[in-house]
Amino acid sequence: MTDSSQFTLYSGGHRGTETEFGMLAERWGINEVNYAFEGHRCERERGLKVLNAAELARGDISMEIVSAKMGRTYARAEKIRKVIQSIFHMVNSGYHVIAVGWIQPDETVKGGTGWGVELAKLFNRPVSVYDQEQNRWFAWKDKQWVEETPVITDKTFTGTGTRNLTEKGRAALEDLFERSFGPAAGK
Repeated sequence: MTDSSQFTLYSGGHRGTETEFGMLAERWGINEVNYAFEGHRCERERGLKVLNAAELARGDISMEIVSAKMGRTYARAEKIRKVIQSIFHMVNSGYHVIAVGWIQPDETVKGGTGWGVELAKLFNRPVSVYDQEQNRWFAWKDKQWVEETPVITDKTFTGTGTRNLTEKGRAALEDLFERSFGPAAGK
C-alpha cells in the first residue's frame, strides 16, 4: 500500500468537511497544512499556516470575476475576499482537489467550496466532488461532471467542502482514505 507519510493535505481547517479531512489525515499519518488569516477561526490547528497580508494578496482576484464565474454576488466582500484568497493557496498547493458539497445545475458547486472547484478547473487540476444530494463521486472531465470514484495518488492534495457534512459524506471521505492508503494504523 502507499506510504501515506509522503502525502500532504492542504485545507482550511474549517468546521465540517475540512475538519473531517484533517482528522482523517492525522489518523492515516498524512502531513497537514491548514491556511487561515488573522481573525479567522479554524477548527484544526495541526499544520496551521496563518497567511499575512502579502501572502493573501497573491491570491487576490476581482470579486466581479468571482461573482461572474460563480453566478452569484457576495454581500460581505472584505471577509469573502480573504476567504477567496486563502482558497487560492489551498488549490495552488495541492494538485488533486477533492471536495464535498452539492453540484448545481449550472455545474458549479454550492458555496465557497465552489470557488476552490472553479480554481481547480481553471488550473487544469484533477477535481473530484462528492455530491451529498446524489451520494456519489464525480470528476470534472472534458468540461462536464462524470461519475468517477477517486483515489488519492498525488503527493499533494486539497481537501475542502461544506460545513454541513452529512454522515454519508463523512463515510465517503473515510472510504476515500481507506481506498487510497489501506486501513488506518490501529484499525
